[in-house]
Amino acid sequence: MIKNIILDFGDVFINLDKEVIFREIPKWGGNGLTQELMALNENYEVGGISSEEFINQLQSAYPRASAVQITAVWNAMLLDFPDERLEFIEALAQENQYRLFLLSNTNALHIPYVEQIMGTQKYLRFKNSFEQFYLSHEIHLRKPNAEIFQFVLDENGLLPEETFFVDDTAENTEAAEKMGIYTWNLKVGQEDVLQLKSKIQDALSSS
Repeated sequence: MIKNIILDFGDVFINLDKEVIFREIPKWGGNGLTQELMALNENYEVGGISSEEFINQLQSAYPRASAVQITAVWNAMLLDFPDERLEFIEALAQENQYRLFLLSNTNALHIPYVEQIMGTQKYLRFKNSFEQFYLSHEIHLRKPNAEIFQFVLDENGLLPEETFFVDDTAENTEAAEKMGIYTWNLKVGQEDVLQLKSKIQDALSSS
């Protein structure tokens, strides 16, 4: 029996353009998104460095980019948040059938911009639909590391076999599945979080 649902944010609720950085960064010189810069982003996502330090290091790598341009392109991946998804999670919370948790790899630049896109009222409606709202840069952990899933389980007294995790990245759902958590690797553009209840039933039926 599923009692708990953990949901990702990007491309599950808010639509993303993950390729925008790869399209825009070459305009500023540098050597593209190197392994060093990917590691920098991961460190930023766990709150290891401040937004100012993150932007300064990117400016060193891309000398033709201003701080404003870097901030703008980093936030450009965040698109729209369809109202039907907000209404869906609100309705699910009101049903009180499941304990709901958000678990997102994100950063300190993205969250204020998300609130701007949605408007503060809608953002708070979304946030308040969850018992806990876990953002990687605030808890200093990120997916797919097993520690982040164990942290959520332990802090809330959840059993893996009673928990269902939704994420658009296969690496993340595979990591959760190894811990005994039911998962749905949502296929962006083909599936929608609105199908959540049927996906839970499918997972239970096939177990």
